[in-house]
Amino acid sequence: MWKYTVQVEGMMCGMCENHVNDAVRKALPVKKVASSRKKGETTVFAAQPLDEDALRAAIAATGYEVGSIRCEEAKKGLLGWQ
Repeated sequence: MWKYTVQVEGMMCGMCENHVNDAVRKALPVKKVASSRKKGETTVFAAQPLDEDALRAAIAATGYEVGSIRCEEAKKGLLGWQ
């Protein structure tokens, strides 16, 4: 399992978070996606490595500014993937 943390600027409300999440789900084969306007980031979990350019394009297409993308192997903890 792979965890991608994407810096996203411009999210102002819960609907903004949902807009980004839906765009990522439609564009890429992900297991889980969650966005935080407070942190200014979107976290994506995928079973296989993702094309970072496609991830960047999916979010940018929603009108938000995409910053850095950090990828790491996710670890399963007691409360799920971390």
